[in-house]
Amino acid sequence: MSAEKEKLEEKIGEALGLEMAAQKAVEELGSKGLLDEAGMKAKLDKMRKEAKNHQTKLEELVQKLSQSQGLNPENIQSTALETEQKASQMMNTYLGDEPDSSEAIEFLCLAEGGEVTHYEVLSTMAVKKVKNKQFSTAVNSILREEQRHLQLCTRLAKQVAVS
Repeated sequence: MSAEKEKLEEKIGEALGLEMAAQKAVEELGSKGLLDEAGMKAKLDKMRKEAKNHQTKLEELVQKLSQSQGLNPENIQSTALETEQKASQMMNTYLGDEPDSSEAIEFLCLAEGGEVTHYEVLSTMAVKKVKNKQFSTAVNSILREEQRHLQLCTRLAKQVAVS
């Protein structure tokens, strides 16, 4: 397999894993009561649902690309699971033993920033390497939502800091 396809599989897998990790993080932090301040919980739950939609959209695209571009869905899924695990470990390290709401929302900002970066790269790869209009359109649509998620997290982090 070409290095180009491997790199694309890896990048898609990382984006998929970050979507999975984002959902898990919001659920975990919410269950610990760390997202209860400043009306965060409802807004972040909406963000979690959008991450689930992103995951589904990416998984559907992977199936189509595996046929048209010869990508290996197993490689992508393996990278996704590894990325999700790494992101969860990062969250636990970042938050430590006694996290507060401020640290929780700031971690979500960090995670959303990572997602935005991955989708920016994937968007460029979609245009220059994949040349599949549906894939490119979907990645750019997800990128715009991820940029809104980052703005939301940043706004909530500021609110929590001064509340």
